Order: sequence, then C-alpha cells, then structure tokens
Amino acid sequence: MEEQPGLSDQYRTASPWPVFVALGLALSEVGIFIGLFPVAVFGLVLFGGSIAGILTESGYTDRPWPTLLAVGGILASLAIGIALVQVPMADITLANVGEGELLTRLVAVVVAGVVMTAMGGVASILEQTSA
Repeated sequence: MEEQPGLSDQYRTASPWPVFVALGLALSEVGIFIGLFPVAVFGLVLFGGSIAGILTESGYTDRPWPTLLAVGGILASLAIGIALVQVPMADITLANVGEGELLTRLVAVVVAGVVMTAMGGVASILEQTSA
C-alpha cells in the first residue's frame, strides 16, 4: 500500500517562488510609499530575482540572468522616464534626493534596477567564463 495515495514522482512539489514574489512586492511597496530607501531597494531586487527564478524554474528561460537584466533595465528606464516627466529639471540633482519625496523614491527604483542589471551582467559573464 502506498504511503501517500494519489502522489507520484511525475508531479512536482510546490514552488517557493510565489512567496518571494509576494514578499518582494510587499517590501518594495512599503519601502517606496513610506520612503525607506534600503527596504525599497531590497524589495525590488527580491521581486526581480523571484521573477527570474520563476521563469527559469517553469522552463520559459534557460538561465535567470537575461531575465534579471531585463527586469532591472525596465525598472530603471521607467523610473528615469517618470523622473524626467514629473520632476522639474532644476530639482534633478543628487543633492535634492533627501528633500524631494518623489525624487527619493524614484532614485530607489533606479538603484534597484541598476543593482539587478549589474547582478545579471556579472553572473552571465561569470557563467560564460567558468563553462
């Protein structure tokens, strides 16, 4: 008699990635809306990394690094575009990052995008050189 009826080796176990997607999205929202820079950056990096992990695990991509590069590039591009449209040009300096709430939040998103792009690029290069 089987110990676990109805289960076999053909069915996969549950994936841990949805928990990390939800946690990353929640942390990034809290960090961006409250203005906690490190929490926002960590949450967005966790969110982007989880998206790359899900797509790799489900077989849509072979490696997570190109997805991480794409998510980071999209985040950084969107944040820069919003900053150019919504923030007056005279206020776009790093000296004003702590003062302007919108600019500070957009800089957090850009930093997260740059971190993800750097992680994806370095990991891709390391993977190619070690193979």
